[in-house]
Amino acid sequence: MARGSARLAGVPRVPGSGVPGSRVGGRSAQGPRLGPEARVPAQAGSRLPGAHPRAPGAWLPSGARPRPASLAGVGVAGEGAESPGSCLVPEARPSPAVAPARVAESPDARRPLPAAWQHPFLNVFRHFRVDEWKRSAKQGDVAVVTDKTLKGAVYRIRGSVSAANYIQLPKSSTQSLGLTGRYLYVLFRPLPSKHFVIHLDVSSKDNQVIRVSFSNLFKEFKSTATWLQFPLVLEARTPQRDLVGLAPSGARWTCLQLDLQDVLLVYLNRCYGHLKSIRLCASLLVRNLYTSDLCFEPAISGAQWAKLPVTPMPREMAFPVPKGESWHDRYIHVRFPSESLKVPSKPIEKSCSPPEAVLLGPGPQPLPCLVASSKPVRFSVSPVVQTPSPTASGRAPLAPRPFPEVSLSQERSDASNADGPGFHSLEPWAQVEASDVHTAAAGTHVLTHESAEVPVARTGSCEGFLPDPVLRLKGVIGFGGHGTRQALWTPDGAAVVYPCHAVIVVLLVDTGEQRFFLGHTDKVSALALDGSSSLLASAQARAPSVMRLWDFQTGRCLCLFRSPMHVVCSLSFSDSGALLCGVGKDHHGRTMVVAWGTGQVGLGGEVVVLAKAHTDFDVQAFRVTFFDETRMASCGQGSVRLWRLRGGALRSCPVDLGEHHALQFTDLAFKQARDGCPEPSAAMLLVCSRSGHILEIDCQRMVVRHARRLLPTRTPGGPHPQKQTFSSGKRAPTTWRGWQGHRCTDASLPPGPGIAISSLSVSPAMCAVGSEDGFLRLWPLDFSSVLLEAEHEGPVSSVCVSPDGLRVLSATSSGHLGFLDTLSRVYHMLARSHTAPVLALAMEQRRGQLATVSQDRTVRIWDLATLQQLYDFTSSEEAPCAVTFHPTRPTFFCGFSSGAVRSFSLEAAEVLVEHTCHRGAVTSLTATPDGRLLFSSCSQGSLAQYSCADPQWHVLRVAADMVCPDAPASPSALAVSRDGRLLAFVGPSRCTVTVMGSASLDELLRVDIGTLDLASSRLDSAMAVCFGPAALGHLLVSTSSNRVVVLDAVSGRIIRELPGVHPEPCPSLTLSEDARFLLIAAGRTIKVWDYATQASPGPQVYIGHSEPVQAVAFSPDQQQVLSAGDAVFLWDVLAATESDQSFPGAPPACKTGLGAGPLEDAASRASELPRQQVPKPSQASPPRLGVCARPPEGGDGARDTRNSGAPRTTYLASCKAFTPARVSCSPHSAKGTCLPPASGGWLRLKAVVGYSGNGRANMVWRPDTGFFAYTCGRLVVVEDLHSGAQQHWSGHSAEISTLALSHSAQVLASASGRSSTTAHCQIRVWDVSGGLCQHLIFPHSTTVLALAFSPDDRLLVTLGDHDGRTLALWGTATYDLVSSTRLPEPVHGVAFNPWDAGELTCVGQGTVTFWLLQLRGADISLQVRREPVPEAVGAGELTSLCYGAPPLLYCGTSSGQVCVWDTRAGRCFLSWEADDGGIGLLLFSGSRLVSGSSTGRLCLWAVGAVSELRCKGSGARSSSVFMEHELVLDGAVVSASFDDSVDMGVVGTTAGTLWFVSWAEGTSTRLISGHRSKVRDFQPGRRRGSRTWCPPCLPAPSPPAQMIPSPAVTGSQRPPWGSQRGSLGCARPSKPSRLCLHQRAAWQALQVNEVVFSPGESHCATCSEDGSVRVWALASMELVIQFQVLNQSCLCLAWSPPCCGRPEQQRLAAGYGDGSLRIFSISRTAMELKMHPHPVALTSVAFSTDGQTVLSGDKDGLVAVSHPRTGTTFRVLSDHQGAPISTICVTCKECEDLGVEGTDLWLAASGDQRVSVWASDWLRNRCELVDWLSFPMPATTETQGHLPPSLAAFCPWDGALLMYVGPGVYKEVIIYNLCQKQVVEKIPLPFFAMSLSLSPGTHLLAVGFAECMLRLVDCAMGTAQDFAGHDNAVHLCRFTPSARLLFTAARNEILVWEVPGR
Repeated sequence: MARGSARLAGVPRVPGSGVPGSRVGGRSAQGPRLGPEARVPAQAGSRLPGAHPRAPGAWLPSGARPRPASLAGVGVAGEGAESPGSCLVPEARPSPAVAPARVAESPDARRPLPAAWQHPFLNVFRHFRVDEWKRSAKQGDVAVVTDKTLKGAVYRIRGSVSAANYIQLPKSSTQSLGLTGRYLYVLFRPLPSKHFVIHLDVSSKDNQVIRVSFSNLFKEFKSTATWLQFPLVLEARTPQRDLVGLAPSGARWTCLQLDLQDVLLVYLNRCYGHLKSIRLCASLLVRNLYTSDLCFEPAISGAQWAKLPVTPMPREMAFPVPKGESWHDRYIHVRFPSESLKVPSKPIEKSCSPPEAVLLGPGPQPLPCLVASSKPVRFSVSPVVQTPSPTASGRAPLAPRPFPEVSLSQERSDASNADGPGFHSLEPWAQVEASDVHTAAAGTHVLTHESAEVPVARTGSCEGFLPDPVLRLKGVIGFGGHGTRQALWTPDGAAVVYPCHAVIVVLLVDTGEQRFFLGHTDKVSALALDGSSSLLASAQARAPSVMRLWDFQTGRCLCLFRSPMHVVCSLSFSDSGALLCGVGKDHHGRTMVVAWGTGQVGLGGEVVVLAKAHTDFDVQAFRVTFFDETRMASCGQGSVRLWRLRGGALRSCPVDLGEHHALQFTDLAFKQARDGCPEPSAAMLLVCSRSGHILEIDCQRMVVRHARRLLPTRTPGGPHPQKQTFSSGKRAPTTWRGWQGHRCTDASLPPGPGIAISSLSVSPAMCAVGSEDGFLRLWPLDFSSVLLEAEHEGPVSSVCVSPDGLRVLSATSSGHLGFLDTLSRVYHMLARSHTAPVLALAMEQRRGQLATVSQDRTVRIWDLATLQQLYDFTSSEEAPCAVTFHPTRPTFFCGFSSGAVRSFSLEAAEVLVEHTCHRGAVTSLTATPDGRLLFSSCSQGSLAQYSCADPQWHVLRVAADMVCPDAPASPSALAVSRDGRLLAFVGPSRCTVTVMGSASLDELLRVDIGTLDLASSRLDSAMAVCFGPAALGHLLVSTSSNRVVVLDAVSGRIIRELPGVHPEPCPSLTLSEDARFLLIAAGRTIKVWDYATQASPGPQVYIGHSEPVQAVAFSPDQQQVLSAGDAVFLWDVLAATESDQSFPGAPPACKTGLGAGPLEDAASRASELPRQQVPKPSQASPPRLGVCARPPEGGDGARDTRNSGAPRTTYLASCKAFTPARVSCSPHSAKGTCLPPASGGWLRLKAVVGYSGNGRANMVWRPDTGFFAYTCGRLVVVEDLHSGAQQHWSGHSAEISTLALSHSAQVLASASGRSSTTAHCQIRVWDVSGGLCQHLIFPHSTTVLALAFSPDDRLLVTLGDHDGRTLALWGTATYDLVSSTRLPEPVHGVAFNPWDAGELTCVGQGTVTFWLLQLRGADISLQVRREPVPEAVGAGELTSLCYGAPPLLYCGTSSGQVCVWDTRAGRCFLSWEADDGGIGLLLFSGSRLVSGSSTGRLCLWAVGAVSELRCKGSGARSSSVFMEHELVLDGAVVSASFDDSVDMGVVGTTAGTLWFVSWAEGTSTRLISGHRSKVRDFQPGRRRGSRTWCPPCLPAPSPPAQMIPSPAVTGSQRPPWGSQRGSLGCARPSKPSRLCLHQRAAWQALQVNEVVFSPGESHCATCSEDGSVRVWALASMELVIQFQVLNQSCLCLAWSPPCCGRPEQQRLAAGYGDGSLRIFSISRTAMELKMHPHPVALTSVAFSTDGQTVLSGDKDGLVAVSHPRTGTTFRVLSDHQGAPISTICVTCKECEDLGVEGTDLWLAASGDQRVSVWASDWLRNRCELVDWLSFPMPATTETQGHLPPSLAAFCPWDGALLMYVGPGVYKEVIIYNLCQKQVVEKIPLPFFAMSLSLSPGTHLLAVGFAECMLRLVDCAMGTAQDFAGHDNAVHLCRFTPSARLLFTAARNEILVWEVPGR
């Protein structure tokens, strides 16, 4: 069966990689064997490497003088060069630098010169010397003045008539500027109260001159064929009539950036050629003009742009910006056209910023006027969106195209603005050719998507579906196609470029990653890459040959054109890429050579034919020389010719070959005769032949200098060749010299047949030769002895030495591609391939393997992860036809043309069992999902059933005349249903489809396909069959009439039909498990249909195959698609698929979920990393629900898919608070790390501070039992309201979104979103009494929006978010999945009827859905009724619901209304306006209703009369409903729990606050306060006495420093549970007013920047972005005092040390964003002092050890030293200027060996990784530098998009040590000794540190990471322990002064850890 191991060569071999083969049936995919000929010389290693200096060469007859030739389009001046004649191009004459050949061939004789001298930008005024007025003209009042803003000279153009006062370039209208830069930058300022005009004359590529004008004179956009007029308005005015007119009085300098290429392309559909002339007319000031191909950002410079994907404005072009000011505050940036191409339907009349521009002109046109903006650039997606457009589009505009049939386009990269627009100009014939060649069906539009460069054809007549595209090419298995000679190294030697049929693959040899160039629709016949990796040329085989030029770096197709040749066989680039030569055949079969000029292609130009020639000589290889781009060489049958491009013609002359004139030459290469010889005459040419000859040719004399021959050497008496030698000698007609081994022998006659050489490649040190005997041999340049050889499994067809000479690439005719590493002498296999089309494929999930069968008579097993071949099995007598894997065992089955069916073991690589029950070739194989049964069919019509329950499988039944005998072989000829119960096939005739029971083979259904199409006159026949998911019961049949018919698998009735799926019959089709996508093999394309949409929109069509696709299949996990034909393509599915849901248009499946199995098993199944976020899927059609069946016996129905979710989308702006909870997962989460919060050991979690306000219904409270629980990040916090003690239930891997408590209060369910380690969200079911997780289920692939228990607690309903839209029911006995359905629209809420356990209701977009649950024993069926929302309620969506008295249902809307429904009648009879914002929460009890809205309003309504209004129907009025109470809280209401009387309850808001609400007292008391955003830093204070201290609460002072006392829960207003938790003995309670609550809302929504501790650890203080400073009691974490500074951000904070005075004199120092520093008194609760030591924002502040001095640092790197009592700043240190100060640390000076005097030792660390250490005595005004440390930083060390901070601290247990962490070369903690002046220790870290803290009492070091992990290091023992529990980056960790507690913070979560004594 399988080939045995190959013959070992007679020399030492270097083994390849692969799986060992087996002698019985299989062999491993080993690489070729290699080794030296006899032995490898010791000096061989020194021969191989070496540099090859390229010297120019000349091929001239003897005695002729070399004459330099100028290649068309080549000849570049240096940057900034001003060569004569290169600046102005006469309009009437061609450029003198263009070769005559180009003039003759190109129709464009007016093309400007090559634009290399214009890069990277061109100063137009300087280049054309405007000050001399020789090449420019001025008219009227034009003068040079000095501008105060720019502090330089500018040109002033003024005058009452604009046309009479101007500057014009060039001087004469008969000349042209010839500027080819894409962008024109005009730096100008309009004169106040004046008009101005700017005229540009732009020439298109077809020589059409268009005038483009910009002026504030124009009132609207106008356009003609030759003139575009754009209004430019720089100030926004409210009245419409004031939108145009005079320039404003405060007009500022403006950078006008014009994209000339897009202007012509979008508005006139023309291709930009060059800028011809410029005229600047009065009245304006102009500084300069610049052109460039780069898109500069004028406001970005310095260190800012290093972290951003933008190009900063060069210094010469930039406007000056004074220090401390913003660019956008002084200047205006106008970019036109904008990247945002969606324009408002009417002009914007109001702007939030005065300098905003106004759009004028018609709405539908893409930006018909210019937009000026002074807003800073936001680098979210694209750095160029600076227009007030409401939305930004990521796609290029689909403007009217000149050729509407088919065009090639590519989405523009947001990060690259210099690549040109997303579509490219083509010649008319090329467009038509593309429509004929590149699409199979007419009327399609071919796109190239940038993510994977996958061409997608989209039907133009139908709307597409989302996501678009749904597939992305990930990998290709294959090599060659048209031939195996095309394989190239990239110039850097890092990648290999090769064709795989119609796809060009770039393979990184070190990583195995693949990149693709797609666009060809036939096999690629030739490849060429230039010397700088800029241009890649390719040609496809089918005549007429279409060629493409690609931008190799971006993968963008620059040009598509048709070759003059009928078929292109070979391509060769010059080293510079300016010349491309090709060889092929014309339509008469004659050899043809063509030379193209490609120098202008990268600049938007076209390919120009320079010359072409016909020859009667055969050409097998053609090369352009490396030393002269006008010289070439070719070889072929009996000829070696030298070519030259000169005078617009290609001429050649033959080389005198002498007696070698009859040889068949196959390849050629160049080398130098002597090392380092630079003369062109030193270049030598090597050619090889099929007879084994290698000729060395002198290119100057055109004669053969040496002739050598590769001969087989036979041992005496041995029939087989053992070794090869070269017969070598100087050229002589009759004398031969030969070597055998190491003996020199003479031969008077030529020896016998040599070894055919197919390819050779030369490096400076060796020559690589590939021959048809399968050997790759490396020889020295003198061919004295072989250095190294590698034996392949087939003839070597191509060899190529890497540029460094260390690797040799080889390809074989058997489809193998690999390279030999000459240093290690190891052969690496890169790609293997079938040599014939693939017939079928099969996938195995557990091992991730793929099996393929091909017409090359091989069966191959591949690793899907690496795309490498593992095994191949070969049969020379019979061909494999079909293949399938066993679902559970490492076995696969294969059917053969002889009728045999064999099973193969993947472990032993051998045949296990063989059955020969078929008489004809096996046409199809399929197995049941459980692996019990196997079915096969053959070409004689027989059907066989096998039992595969054991490895020795046997035949059960063989039925003759069952399958259609004359049906074509297809992988889809047999199909088994997903539940394994049904078997379908085409038969017994081609017009019938039969469905049988898979176990009994009883016929259940027979459908006559021929009678289905009554409108057709011909008899239809079935081609392929496919079952849908078992829940659907669909059977899909593709027919010969190009239809796909969907049948009911039970009744046979037609459900739907997809007509005209493809002009040809489809041999293979498959449906995804979620029934969302239908995949069809359609000719050479793959079509994907949105199966879930009944309207059947047009499919997405994917090209890439060059031959018909034989098989398509989804991977078992549904995340990938495989297609097989000429090669095997692996595609990623860019959409979330859900296998645990029911499907649109069918009853819901009663499937069992993961169930309540062991938690470790469920967790392990969910440990796979999630896939990348993809576009949002389209909405599905409404479901039709009915009775569903239980899973089959013996099957658990459990499914575990790993599907990615779509990105989160907010559907309602007014209901923002009610969208699913944000799943905050770090993108850098530690893979494989899943650590629960430690309950013992080094740390113990003590308390959690905060509440997750971005959840929904994530707080529960039961007044009768006192159970109170809420969420904070990933934790469920259960709090005892009497004692304040907390329990922390951990286990979730992502932030918890919602909670649900059972009615018995014994079970709590919590749900979270997906994390970086799980593809599905988690639902944990907790035992309330024990706090243990009893069950873990994975219901949804997206966040769970709501949970609810049924009234009898027998069912749990879970609702997926707006992306998942899945409703699932779970039985609470075992928590198995009872039912699951996908909803047709986003649903915002779900609730059970408390009066009827069999009814639940969902509310969503415009509908109320009532579900009726009917229990029939163990089965549950669902009946659904959907009722639309009446128009009287409004257009808003329903966002919340709750049941009232039977049969009432209350629903809240996004518009603030509450509507009441009669559930029995299914109608809405009453509604009233309850709020201005969306109603997100409704609660009912008794006769009262509580509503909570997004505006923070909590209302209590009396609704007792609503039941009586139900009888009035639509005549009911809301006058009987009235509001009893109203409270306004600090954020949108997201959760609430009230007692039965609704007198009191707990309410949660998005501000992270839990409030106790008492309606009777009309009060709201804060229970828990959290933060919605990041908590950045802690700084512990000093320890003092343990006596509890708290200040009295005083009235709030007036701004700017306002104190707001926090209400404490005291006896008079304590909750009913009787607790005085949080009360402070002397704190006065106060009722929160509406004003106070609104003021509190701001700080909750903003980040807290710093936390400090009081010396006695009784209190801590925080500061926030809203300017607040708050003091908290540490024991209860209750808010005590608040200092508020309006309109400022408080960025840093410090608490005074204990030695500064009495405790009542404690103070806080707070730094603000305006550079001010405020001192607050804790005892007096007032601001004592305000000073302004910094001009910019403060970043760090610290007190000196005596508390009499304050040190502060700012973002500019200045450190100020100030007196906190007087407010004077007496010293400023600028040593760190230029980088922000990140840390200031102060300690007592303990080490006396530092050599400096002082009482304090302090340090400052800055963002540039520098740390300065100082000794100071501030009372004596002394401050000396002790040490200066600078740490290196690598190029990229970003964490979560930002650089890790530079942190430093003094070691508390050793005063001489300093610890530092930051973005260094290594991830480590550096310990530096100040006395020894050196690093004494380094502690490695797993990641870059985000926070650092040192324990004062023990030798503990705490480090927080962005990967949600905390590490505690024992510096004394050298051990470490990791802790998890946070949901985000641990950016803050601080030990308290006593070291008993450790505070850690991650965004809005603060965890308090106890540190046991160590």
